[in-house]
Amino acid sequence: MEWSRIAVFASGQGSNFAALAAAQRGGRLGSGRIELLVSDKPEAPVAQRAEEAGVPSLLLRPKDFASRELYEAEIVAELQRREIGLIVLAGYMRLITPTLLVPYAGRIINIHPSLLPAFAGKDAIGQALDYGVKLTGVTVHFVDGGMDTGPVIAQRGVQVEEQDTVESLAERIHQVEYELYPQVVAEMAAGRVGLTGRKTVIRK
Repeated sequence: MEWSRIAVFASGQGSNFAALAAAQRGGRLGSGRIELLVSDKPEAPVAQRAEEAGVPSLLLRPKDFASRELYEAEIVAELQRREIGLIVLAGYMRLITPTLLVPYAGRIINIHPSLLPAFAGKDAIGQALDYGVKLTGVTVHFVDGGMDTGPVIAQRGVQVEEQDTVESLAERIHQVEYELYPQVVAEMAAGRVGLTGRKTVIRK
């Protein structure tokens, strides 16, 4: 499997998928090529974005399978058929089981709208506002079996303004995501990201 062959997993609007596709068109994914969209919600808008970008889709409903493992086994079979080397989660709202984690260990990454380990899980932006922090941000991390618990690859801060709402803060965080995620994906696709324990190193 080549690291440059990428599958993007998404469940919703697909704004990060669109940012990655635009980065590829602009040459900012380096050797990275998005070969497949995987979605657990066939009706999600991201499927239309993939079609417009000319990216094939694997659209599956988990409830159509007897278990999470059988659902993911179907995905793994398609990933291997397409020789996918890197999985990029972009708003994929499911915890991943060992069925997918084991064959793709160290090759699954995710983006989260906070400076992990702060505000893991759902509604990270709302959590940050409720807590009253002055700085939040974006984290790109490896995926393990937990909820946003994998080793950190890259982080970038976003200042929280006094007048911020969830919507205004989310807008600034998303702009950072759209810039940072393609950068990390390009480094991953080039095989320049190393992992020792929980520490990551990006080799130039």
